[in-house]
Amino acid sequence: MISAESFIEAARARGFTRYIGVPCSYLTPFINYVINDDRLSYISSSNEGDAVATAAGLAAGGERSVAMMQNSGLGNAINPLTSLTHVFDIPLLIIVTHRGKPGCKDEPQHDLMGKITTDLFDLMEIPWEPFPVKEQDIETTLNRVTQVLDRRQKPCALVMNKDTVAPHPLKSESIPSRTNTECQRNSFAGKPGNPVSREQALREIIRYTPVENSIVIATTGYTGRELFAIDDRRNQIYMVGSMGCASSFALGLSLARPALQTIIIDGDGAGLMRMGNFATIGSYGQNNLLHILLDNGVHDSTGAQATVSNNVNFADVAAACGYGLAISGNDLDTIKEILTCKNTDGARFAHLKIKPGAIDDLPRPDLPPRAVLRRLTTHFNIGFHP
Repeated sequence: MISAESFIEAARARGFTRYIGVPCSYLTPFINYVINDDRLSYISSSNEGDAVATAAGLAAGGERSVAMMQNSGLGNAINPLTSLTHVFDIPLLIIVTHRGKPGCKDEPQHDLMGKITTDLFDLMEIPWEPFPVKEQDIETTLNRVTQVLDRRQKPCALVMNKDTVAPHPLKSESIPSRTNTECQRNSFAGKPGNPVSREQALREIIRYTPVENSIVIATTGYTGRELFAIDDRRNQIYMVGSMGCASSFALGLSLARPALQTIIIDGDGAGLMRMGNFATIGSYGQNNLLHILLDNGVHDSTGAQATVSNNVNFADVAAACGYGLAISGNDLDTIKEILTCKNTDGARFAHLKIKPGAIDDLPRPDLPPRAVLRRLTTHFNIGFHP
């Protein structure tokens, strides 16, 4: 058995200061130690996939990060691990507990995942090894981990068994306190019968997001493709997969780079898929994070199947989750307002109703995801680790 202090301090010496996760009893000493130390950071995610995406955003912003989870939640993380960190080449450390390990008695819901945990890492081409159980093994394990991360520029994992880390008491408050805000809306009254197009909205966003000091992250599907077609700028990232993870990825990037404005361009389908991250952004997002949700009521890129967004007041959700400002509308003034408002405590949110449809003959980005991200990090002189 090791102490939480021994591992985390050795990890800190190698640049690991950001921890993101969903709790497991095996991880409790780690989480408590990180929360107790003001020089470390712990983000409590709503699910394991968002934890991975936020850790990826932090890593893309130049900070070593650790995503922690129980193996029962590894399934939630498969999508961002295969279509975000894998295709963008983002290095982060994953610590996964091994509930249901063969030969160890556990609850029935852990039985199957316990058998296949390490096989899943193999299938995802993610190197893994056992978490160290002796103090003298910590340094060599972390040396191997950092070498693998730096060489491959992709995630690697440590698999933790039960009773590996000695208990550590929690002494500090764990969650930032945010006051729910009033939703400011114009009730979509600007032009009731004639909403703007996605192209018009994206052009307005480009107008207010200078290349020199802003990062624009577009959700997967037509949004990223249309943004690329309008103006392929060095400060833009097109999420080609990991649907719904644009907001959690942007949260990490905004925390790593507080001097830059980070703008999420989300969609109604993507926002619904990962709505739990609204609460995480509301708690941890700072005033350099802007979340714009373009709502056309359909999954446009897959055949315009309807979403349930007509029954959802997204701005009310954001306000209830603690965003510093939440507005809604159906004209371009909504975008101007959210992108020019400065006096808020926490992240800002705008829900813009738009009409379905896209630019004719819509192209796909002609740079691979890795090149798009490296172009951005080069532009802002961001390294992948200290």
